[in-house]
Formats: sequence, C-alpha cells, structure tokens
Amino acid sequence: MKAASVREIKYELNTRSHSELLELCMRLSRFKKENKELLTYLLYEVSDEKAYIENIKSEINHEFEEINTASYFYIRKSVRKILRMIKKYIRYSKKKETEIELLIYFCSELKKLGPFKGKNVSLDNLFKRQIASIEKTVSSMHEDLQYDYNLELNALK
Repeated sequence: MKAASVREIKYELNTRSHSELLELCMRLSRFKKENKELLTYLLYEVSDEKAYIENIKSEINHEFEEINTASYFYIRKSVRKILRMIKKYIRYSKKKETEIELLIYFCSELKKLGPFKGKNVSLDNLFKRQIASIEKTVSSMHEDLQYDYNLELNALK
C-alpha cells in the first residue's frame, strides 16, 4: 500500500465531518505511542510551554541518574537514548526556544557527567555537534534572545 501525500490527506480531511475526524484521531492514537504523545502535547501542554520544558528536564535528570557508568559503551548508549528522546519532544513543540533550552540543558547535564576530552572521542564529538546545532538555531533568532542564549553557550564551552 502506498501512502498518500500530505496534500491529498489535507484535502480528504477537509471533506470529512467533525465526528469522522474525531474517530480518525482516536484510531490514530491507538497505534503508536508517539501519536498519543503528540496528541497529549497538542491537547494539554501546548498552552503552557514552560511546564512542558520543566517536565522534560525532570525526565532528563531521571535518565542521567540511571546511566550505567561502568564503561564508556554504556554511557554512549544511554546518552544517545536521552538525545533521541529530547529530539522527539523538540519535534512535538516546533519552537526554537524550546529546542535551545532543552539542548543547552542536555549539554550541561552531559558536561556534569564527566570530562570526556581525550578519553572518549564519540561523546566529545556528540557534545560538539549539539553545541554547533544550538549555535545554528540561535543565529536565526532575535538579537536579544541571541545575546541571552550565547551567554549560556559560552558558560557551557
């Protein structure tokens, strides 16, 4: 089965009634956890972005506490898992401020985990890539916000 394009889906949704749309959303929410998470964000958390960010930060804290520090293999694996989770939440929000705040928080927690300079190249590169991603996103924002976020970035470096 070939999936329809976004344009075709949008046209078809415009032709459906309210009750049919509700039924489609409910059916969609049954299939994947990510669909339910996105619907939860859109219905309950989109109005209070600060609380959403705080909830994610507490989840990040919990995940960093659970990291097995026995070897760099386990640390890398756990850190990548945390980063995938953060990227998923960023995709739900689609706000640059949320993205920057969460990535800065992730980098600060990673830095607290331990110094990796010279000890583990992949963790060091992951940290540098996230810093570069933050810098790229910050450069497209308003000047006042750029200044504030650049102060936080400089503290991380």
